[in-house]
Amino acid sequence: MMAAFIDTHCHLDSRAFDADREAVIERARAAGVARMIAIGTGDGPPDLEAGIRLAERYPFIDATIGVHPHDASKATEETWAELASLTAHPKVAAWGEIGLDYHYNFSPPEVQRAVFVRQMEMAREARLPIIIHTREAWEDTVELVRRHWDPQLGGVFHCFSGGPREAEQALELGFFVSFSGIVTFPKASGVQEAARLVPDDRLLIETDAPYLAPAPHRGKRNEPAYVVETARFVASLRGVEAGEIARLATENWSRLCLQGTATNR
Repeated sequence: MMAAFIDTHCHLDSRAFDADREAVIERARAAGVARMIAIGTGDGPPDLEAGIRLAERYPFIDATIGVHPHDASKATEETWAELASLTAHPKVAAWGEIGLDYHYNFSPPEVQRAVFVRQMEMAREARLPIIIHTREAWEDTVELVRRHWDPQLGGVFHCFSGGPREAEQALELGFFVSFSGIVTFPKASGVQEAARLVPDDRLLIETDAPYLAPAPHRGKRNEPAYVVETARFVASLRGVEAGEIARLATENWSRLCLQGTATNR
């Protein structure tokens, strides 16, 4: 029996899939990907339903909502009002990806921080877990999470690119740690060590498609089917079968969503 995998973070709305989105989804299903989480940040406000549109079409796709740090400068009071209304949608599983990105600074850092805090406050009120994007901003991200987030609601440090120290901090905050194709890169020794130490009950896998395709597809457009390669690699690091990683990731995602939404639906 084929293992049932989950891709907990993919940007299926991306223009990179405009020519063959249906085929990409079919390939994922054929590879054993039973569930996909369509990240709903899209191109940023005013369009906030990028993930929901896909989730409404497919029973095996769930969605998130939120404003990516790149788009923080686009957020307005109308953005917050619409996001608040979207939390009631039955296929919205989490709020994200949100956080800080000091590598590109497409939005000023101070604006990113304010929008990150605002979204944590709103997600807490909606009792939705959060999905965090952090790049070259680890210390600020951790500080804001400690000050403004409810650990009982949980969340994910997605596309984890840190090492054991950062993984331990994420775990101390009550978060899940999600590994993407980065873990398969030859020079990603710190990420690989983190993938060995994260407990079974805090482990997730993802593609972040269309970005960061894992080996042996590195350099190509990523797609949800390739989460199987990441699972195989993580399994090899942990001395288990890929099917065990598939099971853990699926169960952990479901448990994460239940932490808050079970009392809110």
